Amino acid sequence: MNLLLILGISIIALLIGYIFYGRYIEKNFDVDGTHVAPSVEFQDDVDYVPTHKIVIFGHHFASIAGGGPIIGPCVALVFGFAPVWLWIVVGTIFIGAVHDYSVLLASMREKGRSIAEIAERTLGRNGFLLFIGFTIIMLLMVTSVFLTLTTTALASKYPVEFFGSGDIGIRTVVENGVTYAVIGGIASTSVIVITCCAPILGYLLYKKKANVWLMALVAIAVCIISIRIGLLFPIKIDSFLWMIILSVYTIFAAGVPVWVVLQPRDFTNSFLLYGGIIGMLIGTVILGLQGAVVEAPMFNLEAGTQHLGYVWPVLFITVACGAISGFHALVAGGTTAKQVNYEKPDSRIVGFGGMSLEAILALMVILTIGCGLSYDKLCGIVFPTTVGVKSNPVLAFALGVGGMMNKSLGLPVVYGTIFGILMVEGFVVTTLDTAVRLNRYLFEELWRMLFKKVPKILGTYIFNSGLCVVLMFILAYFNAFKQLWNLFGAANQLLASLALITVSIWLLKKGKKYLFTMIPGLFMLVTTIAALIVILVKVYIPKGNWMLSTGDIILLCLSVGVCVLSIKQFNKSRKAA
Repeated sequence: MNLLLILGISIIALLIGYIFYGRYIEKNFDVDGTHVAPSVEFQDDVDYVPTHKIVIFGHHFASIAGGGPIIGPCVALVFGFAPVWLWIVVGTIFIGAVHDYSVLLASMREKGRSIAEIAERTLGRNGFLLFIGFTIIMLLMVTSVFLTLTTTALASKYPVEFFGSGDIGIRTVVENGVTYAVIGGIASTSVIVITCCAPILGYLLYKKKANVWLMALVAIAVCIISIRIGLLFPIKIDSFLWMIILSVYTIFAAGVPVWVVLQPRDFTNSFLLYGGIIGMLIGTVILGLQGAVVEAPMFNLEAGTQHLGYVWPVLFITVACGAISGFHALVAGGTTAKQVNYEKPDSRIVGFGGMSLEAILALMVILTIGCGLSYDKLCGIVFPTTVGVKSNPVLAFALGVGGMMNKSLGLPVVYGTIFGILMVEGFVVTTLDTAVRLNRYLFEELWRMLFKKVPKILGTYIFNSGLCVVLMFILAYFNAFKQLWNLFGAANQLLASLALITVSIWLLKKGKKYLFTMIPGLFMLVTTIAALIVILVKVYIPKGNWMLSTGDIILLCLSVGVCVLSIKQFNKSRKAA
């Protein structure tokens, strides 16, 4: 199928969804511009920070996107192009964007409270505890997954012969007689430079109130300079050492005000991602006009079943971000709702629009890999058979970008590959920061629920951040990416279903329509329970992985609790309404 036709159909469908379905959601929430945003009402310049829609969109998009919409579709492409494409587009319009926008609006109406606090007010104390349980497990999984991915990608290398003959212009190393291009070292340097520049940019944006458009130019300049420095001084560090460095860094980064590192670095990194999306779009259009088609098979369910499991339900937890993600509920209610400046029009741009752009990113990923990297090479990198070689979907995506840019724009494959890995790395680190920060919030909320007077040490951000990071490190060290991704996807989608059910009952209690959130919530609940049973029986138990088997069983027990509590609260709320 022609690349341009696929792209055109997808963008038109997402645009129609944004305009008409987004407007339908607004109508159900009475979004009319008269409600004061929590960021204005409770401004404290630490968590509640009124933020320009361009800046908060960049921060929100970078936080929800991260590596998720790149990694999931890259891995799931083993099922074939068509199943992944349909799930991304249809799932985003009717489930993912509904989830993100509804949670954001509910959180703003509840004065910026987190979705866990809304669950407590809607479903009671048990609802809060269920949400905390799902969320802590999910965030531990996501931080462990992205720590594993980040450290593997930052240490990435690939045989030079893939990039052609002659001097390829970047650092190489020779191992066991094979010459490798040090791809990850350039991204390593770039991430460090951007992170070091973030406090300066944050100070200018939030303390000196510098013009946002001028700061956008500065951020773009920082991106360019960081890449140039990376080309000159690539850093080659062992993946285990990277794991230690990033773990120590996130302990402290999760406690400083959002304007110091998190927001300005997201703002800067977003331009790399925007640039990558634009580049992939241009490449797709050029190749589409030339008659190029997706080279990956449209359907290959047999291979997908062999590597991952049955297309239903496993596909729906493998492509988590990019179609729907419970992590987005934490970002929308945990940070974004406290920073959106105006309910109208900013909330739809950030909530529905951010998810729609993430779908376009996920779509561009499968188009890029589908025409820029052979299917066999993709499977070899994502599902390696060589002992000691780690799964590296970030590298697979980067090589796909290199191949597409070479075919469409004539850019040397190696430079397109570098840009591809740069697109991902900053956001994977951002996901670590955001997830640890959110988990810190949740542990703080949990201690307040469990203790009448919280012990002093449990109230410190160092203790709570440290607890999150230690657990993250243990899971990442003892488990491979593929095993972690299964449980992360399951926990993530269960959290999404609980968020949708929570919002549904919240709407029901206010006498509003709720089926547009309840139906997708129930679909995700049933799908994910089925996936948990499949991966427990087919993967974890046969391989004797009792650590992840325990996590799987805990999630199944929590799922039963969700079912019982939801039915009870739904009947109670319906009678009251």
